[in-house]
Amino acid sequence: MCAIVGVFGASNASKVAYYSLFSMQHRGQESTGISTADGERIHLIKNRGLVTEVFNESTFELLSGSCAIGHNRYSTAGEDSVLDAQPVFAKYKLGEISVAHNGNLINKYEVRNDLIDKGAIFQTGMDTENIVHLIAKSQKDALVDRIKDMLTKIEGAYCLAIQSRSKMFVIRDRFGIRPLSLGRLKDGGWIVASETCALDLVGATFVRDVEPGEMLIFEEGKEPKSEQIFEPDYHPCAFEYIYFARPDSIIDGKNVYETRLQMGKTLAKESPAEVDLVLPVPDSGVAAAKGYAEGLGVPFEMGIVRNHYVGRTFIEPTQEIRDLKVKLKLSPVKHLIAGKRIVIVDDSLVRGTTSTQIVKMLLDAGATEVHMRIAAPEIKYPCRYGIDTPTQAELISANYSVDEIAQKIGATSLGFISIAGLKASLGEDRNYSLVSFDGKYFAGGNYKSPSCSATL
Repeated sequence: MCAIVGVFGASNASKVAYYSLFSMQHRGQESTGISTADGERIHLIKNRGLVTEVFNESTFELLSGSCAIGHNRYSTAGEDSVLDAQPVFAKYKLGEISVAHNGNLINKYEVRNDLIDKGAIFQTGMDTENIVHLIAKSQKDALVDRIKDMLTKIEGAYCLAIQSRSKMFVIRDRFGIRPLSLGRLKDGGWIVASETCALDLVGATFVRDVEPGEMLIFEEGKEPKSEQIFEPDYHPCAFEYIYFARPDSIIDGKNVYETRLQMGKTLAKESPAEVDLVLPVPDSGVAAAKGYAEGLGVPFEMGIVRNHYVGRTFIEPTQEIRDLKVKLKLSPVKHLIAGKRIVIVDDSLVRGTTSTQIVKMLLDAGATEVHMRIAAPEIKYPCRYGIDTPTQAELISANYSVDEIAQKIGATSLGFISIAGLKASLGEDRNYSLVSFDGKYFAGGNYKSPSCSATL
């Protein structure tokens, strides 16, 4: 999860970063930050809250420079505090550095304990701070070599934007778990962002996706330089298409809306129901519900109204907040629902708490039957690559059968898309990361010394 952006060679770099982060607010709402570099020093502003709450015209006066990196956070490591906001800034032997990270390092505790044994002092619980310490403690002479040295010591999912006073480095892990796109700004500058919706908002032209295992180096007066640091072992995260990404984004060449629509059509074939109406759980369930309705040949209605001024429930850190926000966020359109047999389509089912409240809400609104369909397979395993899924004991599908879950949430019936159906909907051309569904974890691999470099 999380969102990162990097802007280089732009006269209004901080504002480009701001609007990019605004467009990717859905990827994290706990905190946000932007750091800029003007060739002499790095300037940083970050805080808890939404992008529009943290930044204003006075903050942009402080964020000078033609290079900016930014971050929206939802926590998978660390705590919800201003100390855990990103980018992470530090002064070290070579000067100043700022780091923004999207992903999760699976060997973070091993690395951290080794750094502490060697005298490092940590201020946060974030795995991102490991990256800063590893760069600072490297014995290499140049920053680019310190970054490569750091990359040999971390494992897991990461998209990184690293900023010095005059350069910017962007890296995507060799699995390509999290998305990262490169674009060209109208004024000739460059932008790298987690999703293409950020490029669209700032009027940038999409150039290409950053390749798995690739590092891009941005330096004033030069075209970006590409180095293939690792041999790719491509496992893009299926959850980007199921839930995370905005439907208008294109993730690694595939439109998110179209893939969700296809998931719904596949779900209708695999798990049909005799109903009068198909409703989505807004907003991420809309495209799948539309596809499901088309597959069944029954009407589709926006029968649940979402209050867009309430944050997302999936990324909230406590169950008590989730429970309250479901009630605040969703309201049924009773005249559409009363007396009808309803299918409600959602993107995923994790703990079952939200689904229970939605089913009850529809029954209270007068639905005679409520069939729940999920446009993702059963989530049976925690993800360690940056998805905030709970322990296996908390995952309802890891502990109960489909029929038992239907009874627990009060639904007339329950159906999930199969893993094979999800793969078919996404396309068989890639080996997607499906660890939450099949438990097949992957990590590690040998570091590949750069053998080739090129300009874009």
